[in-house]
This record gives sequence, C-alpha cells and structure tokens, in this order.
Amino acid sequence: MAEHQVTGGGPGTPAAVAQERRLRKDLGFWALTAIGFSNIVGSGWLFAALYAAQTAGPASLLSWLGAGLLCALVALVMIELGASRPEGGGTVRWPLHSGGPLVGTLVGWSVLLSVGGTAAEISAIMQYAAHYLPDLYNGRTLSASGVALAAGLSVVLTALNWFAVRMFARLNNLISIFKIVVPVLTVAALIASGWHSGRLTDHGGFAPYGYAACLTALAGGGIVYSVNGFQAPLDFSGETRNPRRTLPAAVLAGIGLAVLMYLALQVAFLFTVPESLLGGGWHGVSFESPFGQLALILNLHWLSSLLYADAVLSPGGSAYVGVALDARHTYALAKNGTLPRYFMKVDARSGVPRRALVVNLAVIVLFLLPIGGWQQIVSVMGDMYLLIYAASAVAAAVFRADPATTTAGWIPGLRWLTPLSFVVASEFVYWSGWAVLRLALPMVLGGLLLFLLMRRPGTTPAPGEPPRRPLAAELRTGAWLVCYLAALTVLSQLGSFGGTGLLPAPYDSLTVAALALALFFWAVRSGTRYLKVVPAPAPVAAE
Repeated sequence: MAEHQVTGGGPGTPAAVAQERRLRKDLGFWALTAIGFSNIVGSGWLFAALYAAQTAGPASLLSWLGAGLLCALVALVMIELGASRPEGGGTVRWPLHSGGPLVGTLVGWSVLLSVGGTAAEISAIMQYAAHYLPDLYNGRTLSASGVALAAGLSVVLTALNWFAVRMFARLNNLISIFKIVVPVLTVAALIASGWHSGRLTDHGGFAPYGYAACLTALAGGGIVYSVNGFQAPLDFSGETRNPRRTLPAAVLAGIGLAVLMYLALQVAFLFTVPESLLGGGWHGVSFESPFGQLALILNLHWLSSLLYADAVLSPGGSAYVGVALDARHTYALAKNGTLPRYFMKVDARSGVPRRALVVNLAVIVLFLLPIGGWQQIVSVMGDMYLLIYAASAVAAAVFRADPATTTAGWIPGLRWLTPLSFVVASEFVYWSGWAVLRLALPMVLGGLLLFLLMRRPGTTPAPGEPPRRPLAAELRTGAWLVCYLAALTVLSQLGSFGGTGLLPAPYDSLTVAALALALFFWAVRSGTRYLKVVPAPAPVAAE
C-alpha cells in the first residue's frame, strides 16, 4: 500500500507537491466565471443560431435550454471533484487516480488530441480574416502565408500565457467584457431593425421537422460545441482561492450567462430573418457569415463591421483560454507519467507550466498545417472532450465509494447524479452522429496502442510512476472504457443519427442509455477494486 508513495517524484511525493505548490492561487469568482464564459463563447455564437434554425426551426430554442440543463448536470459532478480534490489539470488527473493507467492513458490521449480544438479557433480567426486578406487561403486550405500568420498568432497566444496567471486572468476579463457587449448589441440592433411576428407558427410551425430534430440540433446545429467548455474553471482549481466556495458558483454562472446569451441570439435570428429568405422553409436559409450578412441585408453596416471584428476577437479569446488549458492538461499528463516529467516543470517566478506551453504550441501548429482531411478531423475535437465528462462521473462515484477517499459530499444526490451524468455524456457523444464518431472514437482507441507501448516488455517505469501491476490486471481494470468506446462506435453505425438506421429512434438512444448505465456500474466496481491495491494520493491542500 505504501509502495505507491515512496518513489521520488510521484503524484503524491514531495517533488510533485513542490511543483503543485508553485501554482499561484490568484483566481477568484469573477476571474473564474470569465474564464468559463470566455471558453464557452468562441466562434460558436457566430454560426450556431443559423445551423440550429436550419436543423430544428423555432424548436431550436428547446435545444438550447436542454443543452444548458444537461451541461449543468454534468458540471455538478465535475464541480464536486474540483472542489474536493483541487489540482492543476484535474480533469486529466482524476481518471488516472480512480481508474488506473489504462483509463488514464486513454483519457489523457483524447485530451492531448483535443488541442486541435484550439487550432480550430485559430482557424476560425483565419477564415474571417480572409474577408480582408483573401490570399490567406488556397481553396479550402491555408496558403503558405496563411500558415505563417496562423503560426504567428499561435506564438502570440502562447507568449500572452507565458507570464503570471494573474495577468492571464486580467486580460481574459477584458476580452470577456467585449464578448458580452458585442452579442448584446447584435441582439438589440437586429430586433430594433424589424420584428416579424408569427415566426413560432408560420413556415411549418414551431417544430417543422419534428421534435426529434431538437436532439439532432444539439450536435448537428453546433449547440453542443457552442456550450462545451464550461469545465474550464475546474482546470484552474489548483490556482483558485477557496475552491470549495468559488468553483460551483463560477462554473454554473458561466453556463447560465452563456445559455442566456445564446437564447437571445437565437430569438433575434428567428424573428429578424427577412420573409424573402424563408420561401424554402428554415432548411433553405443559408449564410456564410450569418449575423454579418444578416446585418448587411438589414442595412446595419456598422454592426456588420463590428461583427467581423468580433469574429476575430471571440475565437481569439477562446483560443487564448484554450492555450492556458492545454498547458495545464499537458502538465497533468506529465504528472500522470503519460508524458515525460520534464513537461511538469512550473516556473518558480510566474507560477506557469512553461514547458507544457511550448509542447502544446508545437501540437497546435501541426494541426494548422494544410494536411488532408484536417477540417474533418478537427470537427471531432469537441466531442472527444465529452469522454472526459463520462470518465469524471466515474471518478466521482469511485472516490465516494472508497472509504479512504470519501469527501464531505456537499453536492446533494451525488449518488444518482453520477450515473445520470455518465448517461447524459454518453448520449451527447452518440448524438454527434456517425460521420463524426467514426473518426473520433477510433482515434481515442489509438491510445490503447500508446498504453501497450508504454507497458511493453523491457521498459522501466518512469520516475514516480505508481507501482506496475501485471499487464493482464491493468487491462482488466480499464477494460470497461475500451468496451464503452467500441460499443458506442457500433451503435452509432447502426443508429438513426447518420448511421444505417437498423436501430431506429428512439430505441437507439434508449439502447445507448441502458448500455451506458451498465458500463457505469462496471467502471465503478473496477475503480473501487483498483483503489484497494493502489490508493489515490491525497490532494494538495486547497488553501
């Protein structure tokens, strides 16, 4: 039992604790709320209202409400983890402690791949910048000058994160204020320009394509992508003053503010699109730059100019937060032993994991290169992160079930919230559709090869790595996650969300829910057994 604690540099040893304590606890409620809000509001607000309307018509309003409620449910579980076990890059650390090296490797691998999400935001900036600089693109791929500019922007974002976390928070606060002002002005200006009554009943009614389209809009309309990112404050839990009190309010406030903003934008879009564009119903409404072009049609040229400027700033703000989050994730992966511990180093003066920033800069630039299928691959990055939500639900249940790690349980009903959260995250993944999951889930399963490579005969444990058990034991402990990913892939191929339709709606979603519930209890049982052999290290003190 004590063997886990004796190897130098391990997660709970003085070397790791010393690095963790270098993280400055400078973040309060408003800074964390701004981080969460800024990470949620990126390029999504510029497009999601159009795509959601195309998919579900006015019923897309229900999709936004549903996404907000479901994300709040998932957030409650992650808040429990962040407040009870505050740690830099916690969303990567918790699955390792509760599920073993295989689960930690697969989740860590998916997080490392999700760095492409930051590259996608930078790409969105480039797309809008092409309105003024058309030479940035050769067709649908970045030109040489476009790659150079995108790489330069990545360097700037990394440099801005290079200094103390307090500077990061202050600059992010300023960006978040602009992110609020521009959408509010957009809603007010569009509504003042003309209000078309009857939009909830005309052109096919409130749900012209059926209420099942509300589920499709969650993924196909860009709603999940737009609301995703609420977990950002939790990755700064190790740098938060009084995380038990601050984190819950900040995370839920970020979700609430973002959903209210998205609902207002959806209403403004639905009620101000000119009648002349609705001849083919909501399916026929098409814009390349929805709010910018709509403003031009309504002779709001000043608003259009402002929107094109914000089309650079909003994704830039999300990319700015994304660079900081990616560094914390890489820092945590180094603590896990998935990456060399060299990248765990935290600069003593600034409290920033600078080596992690550098490795993520390299990954971001690689994703920006105009390689084949890049756009299709980066479209799955947001869905990959949903797997962390599922793994976090299991982690919360495991820690609550193990007497050595049980916390005060200050979120009521955690016993039923964790399985419900796991099912919700699984449905979100499934509703993304076969076109996305046929790429995303096999890519995550590629982490299994990384795990086997790390455990091949003749390799020695990394400094501070938990004591290795026989490979068969490690595979049994994490087998639930491999089966979970494989089953979701098969069900997606057979289901009604872009699959063959052999498993029709709503039976496909019900099957996913039943399977997810069974796998959840398997995962919790495996995790509690694992903790009896390899206890989780005590979290670094929050104060």
